Amino acid sequence: MLGFHIPAAPPLYTNTFLLISDAGQIFVMGHAHADMDVVGAAAGICCIARKLGTPCRIVMDANKTAAGQLRDRMLCVPEYGKAFLSPQEAYLHADSRTLLVVVDTNRPDQVENRNLLEACTRVAVIDHHRRAANYIESAALNFHEPYASSASELVTELLQYLADPTDLLRAESEALLAGIVLD
Repeated sequence: MLGFHIPAAPPLYTNTFLLISDAGQIFVMGHAHADMDVVGAAAGICCIARKLGTPCRIVMDANKTAAGQLRDRMLCVPEYGKAFLSPQEAYLHADSRTLLVVVDTNRPDQVENRNLLEACTRVAVIDHHRRAANYIESAALNFHEPYASSASELVTELLQYLADPTDLLRAESEALLAGIVLD
């Protein structure tokens, strides 16, 4: 599998590796009005997906975001020139092999696009908020750690097992750091 060796890792990391490598494509979506933590965590997932050879796109409404400057900076990086798409575009392109990774929320009523969440049969949740009474129940993977400062911190933890430091682009490192510092 791409000459990739996963080190002795806890099941969470192995399951993440398997989900990403088995997906036909990945969409990463955060809460509505995405902030730097959403973009940082999404950039980290894009890095892991790129390492594993799986196409990955970030779903966000460019007109309703608190991270517009960070998004604009990332769009200048060749790997991110076409990485962002609207919730409507993602909904139209989702299929049975799509893995939807929801970051920085565990509540279905807070995601960027509820229709996309309901359309995807394979969902992973990476979140640091306390679990709400109404949370995304049908997730194939749930990386939920309320002790963490941010979703970007949790994705950085995944990166330690699923990518090499040289795989991470400078723009991805900066986005992850922005998410950790500002959340």
